[in-house]
Amino acid sequence: MSTSSSPRGVKFVGSHLHQLDDKGRLALPASFRREAADQRFILVQAYTTSLTLYPELAWLEVEERLRDLVARNPDARLYALSVTANAVEVAPDAQGRILIPSRLKEAAGLEGQALLVGAIDKVEVWNPERFASAVSDQSAQFEKFAPHVFR
Repeated sequence: MSTSSSPRGVKFVGSHLHQLDDKGRLALPASFRREAADQRFILVQAYTTSLTLYPELAWLEVEERLRDLVARNPDARLYALSVTANAVEVAPDAQGRILIPSRLKEAAGLEGQALLVGAIDKVEVWNPERFASAVSDQSAQFEKFAPHVFR
């Protein structure tokens, strides 16, 4: 699979603010569910600031890159194990909700609401205040990236 495009044309764009229910379930937007129809997801904390939700086909590419990283750099073995040890497979229920384990909710600072942000081939799940702060902190640099994308 090519890593330059999203698997099977999956494209997640936009952002959606959703409430976590008392059991830690989060409703996925209908557009995100449609993009990954009939796929399970892998939920992982790839970065300390947020969680990342990969459709299983996109996750296969991540697994391949992890194997390659460990093969080329054996010192990365514990990093790869830390990533996979905290990853969890989730499947939307009949109402389109996924269960976020408490350890991952705490790690990402999710309380009450979560912001689901389309990241083309995956979805990032953010604490809304952390996302706003991260974007605000980096916004001065955005102008230098735009010409590389929007020509």
